Amino acid sequence: MTRPKQDESKFKAFMQENVLTMATVIGVFVGGLVGFIIKNSTGEWSKREIMYISFPGEIFLRMLKCLIVPLLVSSITSAIGGLDLSMSSKIATRAITYYFVTTISAVVLGICLVTTLRPGQGAKIVETQTESIDKASKVLTPDTLMDLVRNMFTDNIIQSTMFQHRTEIFENTSISPAQPMENWEFKSAQREGSNVLGLVMFSVILGTTIGRMREKGKLLQDFFTTLSEAMMTITSWVIWISPLGVGFLIAAKIIEMDSIAATIQSLGWYFITVMIGLFLHGFGTIAVIFFLGTRRMPYRYIAKLSQVLATAFGTGSSSATMPLTIKCLDNMGIDPRVTRFVIPVGATINMDGTALYEAVAALFIAQYREMSYSFGTIVAVSITATAASIGAAGIPQAGLVTMVMVLDTVGLEPKDVSLIIAVDWLLDRFRTTINVMCDALGTILVNHLSKNDLASVDRLNAEPHELLELGPNGHEMKE
Repeated sequence: MTRPKQDESKFKAFMQENVLTMATVIGVFVGGLVGFIIKNSTGEWSKREIMYISFPGEIFLRMLKCLIVPLLVSSITSAIGGLDLSMSSKIATRAITYYFVTTISAVVLGICLVTTLRPGQGAKIVETQTESIDKASKVLTPDTLMDLVRNMFTDNIIQSTMFQHRTEIFENTSISPAQPMENWEFKSAQREGSNVLGLVMFSVILGTTIGRMREKGKLLQDFFTTLSEAMMTITSWVIWISPLGVGFLIAAKIIEMDSIAATIQSLGWYFITVMIGLFLHGFGTIAVIFFLGTRRMPYRYIAKLSQVLATAFGTGSSSATMPLTIKCLDNMGIDPRVTRFVIPVGATINMDGTALYEAVAALFIAQYREMSYSFGTIVAVSITATAASIGAAGIPQAGLVTMVMVLDTVGLEPKDVSLIIAVDWLLDRFRTTINVMCDALGTILVNHLSKNDLASVDRLNAEPHELLELGPNGHEMKE
């Protein structure tokens, strides 16, 4: 075969392999461009008109969200059930250590940037009060933390697929004078949204139990493995809609924005500070940690994750992107037993971008309010931002509620969340993209560190005739 024909065949193979990735990335840019053109060339759009624009994207998002619960439960259960307790513990320890180190690194980086650049000094911000902010501000930090634990230990696994527990407080107007929030009445309530933390905890326990049952649990193990594979097959169908869905979601969000120029003018330095932090964390801190663990640079893996990252940006949801992330890592040759444990858990508790964002936001608002803060306050913000990011998936209205927790640490009013709400939707998409990238690279890292252990498990579990086909590293020998 001549050289030109070889190059042509390579180009065709590359295009066939990456056509969906390129289409999704193009969808993001086209959606953004169309949104800006419509925003600047037409009058104000009504909510109904914006709803029409976002409809194709909404359908795509609903399809992805429909897969979350069955995929999460089946993936974690089958991954843990297929390993012995010792191997599961090793993978879990490596994953959680990675999550903890990256989250703490993100918070420290955010605090360093906000204290150095001081974006809150001299800022001129138009405060926006909405009903959602008003509701989110009526919370107490102890209630939020206890709700987090309550959601982890669910009392009804079926209910957890649809609702989360939340403690609501309300003022007794019959009592005079007005009481502090700590003395308000409270009640338990169920809010819409899957209790992801409860489902993860249940799946981990169920998978561990199936693994200990050995032969007796084989029927259940096969069921969850098959269910996980079925969900991934459906995912492979849904992802073909991603370029269209992501494009319409981005276009609708940009049209919905208030004055872009006014927003940038008032919150420009805050926006830039968060963006610098997210970029340095994603392509600096995470890259260093990845290199130390694998002795490889992560950038070629990040390139292969382009479609996943574009979808994460478009949907603004780590959980909704989870099926695509698992599918992409499977295609990259990562062991499914690692992928199906690390990704669902990471999408639930590993929120590096959120931790960095909340630390920056709290100190930005303190600077804007001209409040002085000590080193002890900075340490408290670090701890609270870390805890808030870990618990974000188990809390209704996660972004606003966890932000209130961090503001409470600095001694700021909950209503101060309104100062940054104008750019929250856009920053949410960037921090979700970093969260998803961090989860994916963490999975590759854990897979690299666990390769020899998994090979040993394969050799122990292999049938005598299968051992002849296994090489010295435990993997199947190629002919």
